[in-house]
Amino acid sequence: MTTSRTRSEPRPVYQCDACGHQPPKWLGRCPECSEWGSIIESTLTGPMVSGRVVSSRLPSEPARPIATISAAPAKAVPSGVSELDRVLGGGLVPGAVVLLAGEPGVGKSTLLLDVAQQWAAGAGSPSLVVSGEESVSQVRLRAERLGALHDRLYLASESDLGAVIGHLDAVKPGLLIIDSVQTISAPGTEGVPGGVTQVRAVTAALVSVAKERGIATVLVGHVTKDGSVAGPRVLEHLVDVVLHFEGDKHSSLRLVRGVKNRYGAADEVGCFEMHESGIVSLADPSGLFLTRYNEPVPGTCVTVAMEGRRAMVTEVQALIGAQVQGSPRRTVSGLDSARLAMVLAVLQRRMEKIKLHDREVFAATVGGIRVTEPSADLAMALAVASGALNLAMAPHLAAIGEVGLTGEVRRVGAVGRRLAEAARLGFRFALVPPGCGPGEGDSPPKGMRVVEVGDLQTAVQWAARASAE
Repeated sequence: MTTSRTRSEPRPVYQCDACGHQPPKWLGRCPECSEWGSIIESTLTGPMVSGRVVSSRLPSEPARPIATISAAPAKAVPSGVSELDRVLGGGLVPGAVVLLAGEPGVGKSTLLLDVAQQWAAGAGSPSLVVSGEESVSQVRLRAERLGALHDRLYLASESDLGAVIGHLDAVKPGLLIIDSVQTISAPGTEGVPGGVTQVRAVTAALVSVAKERGIATVLVGHVTKDGSVAGPRVLEHLVDVVLHFEGDKHSSLRLVRGVKNRYGAADEVGCFEMHESGIVSLADPSGLFLTRYNEPVPGTCVTVAMEGRRAMVTEVQALIGAQVQGSPRRTVSGLDSARLAMVLAVLQRRMEKIKLHDREVFAATVGGIRVTEPSADLAMALAVASGALNLAMAPHLAAIGEVGLTGEVRRVGAVGRRLAEAARLGFRFALVPPGCGPGEGDSPPKGMRVVEVGDLQTAVQWAARASAE
């Protein structure tokens, strides 16, 4: 008895070149991502039945006791950009591969061009920037505007992986920047540039070359509509570090947020400010998120948010509008709309003098920062209460805590670090949840009075008392 396909023959496999989905047969449209004409046919060669014995071979390098292995090759080299080094854990590690993703126009190429210039000037080895989206003349114009010209900074415009490796053989750089990985194609690999198959093959090859030659490599990645890294999820697993570059086009603030880091903490955040002449590191960004008033103004309160391990003093503003019929608007900017709705419901229920069911409420942060953590609930509630009661809070007051549905103030993390940052900026009064103040025998930050408040009504009373002092 014969069959239509023997076990030794390759079997066809159909795969979407856009999202990686594998349908059982060829289709004109991918059922997963709805892309037309993206299903391609490939073949899987090899045995059809598992259980085949794999013969052993000599390893390329024998296993050694861990105590005899030197950690010097994995020591980080400072990139020259302090805030980026903060997120990376000290700098770029030779042989490490970093994936930097962000929205179009946020400043990824500008930041990396500065990194390449700093590396060429101080690391002792050349840096190579390979652009698949711009010509070398366009990159040169940007470098001239940024003042990022150096004899050991090399530029190339390539979209072929083989040509990129040829440039590595000629330049022998210590830092390689690929802008972007979706524009590079691997010869002999099916699919279009930027597709799942191509991106996976290109990244795997670049990772292998970086490890073999000890080249610190930064790959620029595109993002999808929801802000995640475009391409297969395996892309993030192949690299050593994954960074997200965030920023609002209406604000000069830019954040580099660590998502994955094999050489340091994965929750660090670096702050930058975008100027016409380039991008600048912000070692102390708290001043961007505060407004200096000549006199106290109702509807404002200050909190301390945590961005990774960094404490940032942030001002929350609230405006109570006129009475309206029907459903009043609840508008937020830089805050979590769901948490604002909850805070308004708690204020309406637990504070007899505050009536918000028919009033429009607008809430926002200052400076373009986005605060979504629960520790900003207390400041949000005090800002709304201040605007509703027309009671100005003290300019030297900071409020930290989560607000529950029964009006209680709940504990949050890193209160000591938050209080230290507020005290450094001159705040003299702080409201914190029960159990978060200085313990027995401990002293609060110098020049600051810390008061534990158990519920929202007590917090409003203490805030009013502080404004009178």
